[in-house]
Amino acid sequence: MTETLIPTPDDAFETLLAGNRRFVSGEPAHPNQDAARRTETAPSQSPFAVMFGCSDSRLAAEIIFDRGLGDLFVVRTAGHVVGSEVLGSIEYGVSVLECPLVVVLGHDSCGAIAAAGAALENGTAPGGFVRDVVERVTTSVLSARAAGHDSGDEVLHEHIRHTVDLLLERSRVLADRVAEGRVAVAGLSYRLADGSARLVTAHGLSRPVAPAAS
Repeated sequence: MTETLIPTPDDAFETLLAGNRRFVSGEPAHPNQDAARRTETAPSQSPFAVMFGCSDSRLAAEIIFDRGLGDLFVVRTAGHVVGSEVLGSIEYGVSVLECPLVVVLGHDSCGAIAAAGAALENGTAPGGFVRDVVERVTTSVLSARAAGHDSGDEVLHEHIRHTVDLLLERSRVLADRVAEGRVAVAGLSYRLADGSARLVTAHGLSRPVAPAAS
């Protein structure tokens, strides 16, 4: 059996962005989506990236990054809020599946961010477990406001940065692999209207990539 070669974090990141460029241009290649790939990946998986994104129905990772079966290990929660299940899933992706890249994917017009902002403005919050999601996002909204940022993109980017930092703070497995140069963690901001994903923050990438403006 041929040994699967693990791409570098930089190569994995470029592969991801290349797929997004195809999606934005309207010329997707739809790789790894046929019967042959289905058969190939049935015994095992070797994804090249862990994708931790918002659960928003418009944020389907395999579509917007033009990938297929076995390419991405996807973890999603509303507002990409972090809990123990998320941390465990991401650690599985990097320690067991050997993914060299972890991406936090946020997007504009995020309902969780809007709800957190509304709760701060009028003092009301949703009921049930939705409240827990909103409370976890509120920290990012408060941090953005404390820094003098109040536009939609500025708050979104702060929330993405906060999520990336939280993953590295809470997961020793992830932090160690980044320090060793084996894994990179990047935060991307997705625009619903044009389909583009832009870098907001990154740890562990060696090739210079200009981040999106706050």
